[in-house]
Amino acid sequence: MPAAKKPAAKKAAAKKPAANKPAAKKPAIKSTAAKKPAAALPTLKVSTVTRWKPQKFMAAHASDKGQQFRKGLRSYASYRDLGISKATGGVVQAHVIRLHGPCDPKVVSIRHIHGVQFQFLYMLKGWMEGEYNGRRERFEEGACWIQPNSIPHTVLNYSDDCEMIELILPGTFETREL
Repeated sequence: MPAAKKPAAKKAAAKKPAANKPAAKKPAIKSTAAKKPAAALPTLKVSTVTRWKPQKFMAAHASDKGQQFRKGLRSYASYRDLGISKATGGVVQAHVIRLHGPCDPKVVSIRHIHGVQFQFLYMLKGWMEGEYNGRRERFEEGACWIQPNSIPHTVLNYSDDCEMIELILPGTFETREL
């Protein structure tokens, strides 16, 4: 008579190592770095950009009606909307920013963050100094930079003729002062 087969559960149990057998120890790795908890940076939730809608052809000229610089987010700056938000259904915002001098550090040095998916700046004229999460940078004519979502930053100083272009996705976003 053939031997009775063991149920599957008994086979699996038979393959397990004995409970009293010590597990193999991995070698300890010693770290010379001091263990310090990382300070959590605040972040803003980024609005989800919906699918791109068909874009409209648009052209904007500095001489066009409605293309003047206007007051905006910052008291020391004026903004010229380039019409990109309307053409992209709000997916992208683009404007020229003109900073008004002389720079008053008490007014401009407010650290803040933006809830963006993409923020690109290009210096058209003059220069600006800023601090980006502890890194100090000076941007002169022809410089460009990207500010990732929620990077703490502030303006430190700028020239009287400072002017830059900024592209932001999504076209509407949250800004929070720190």
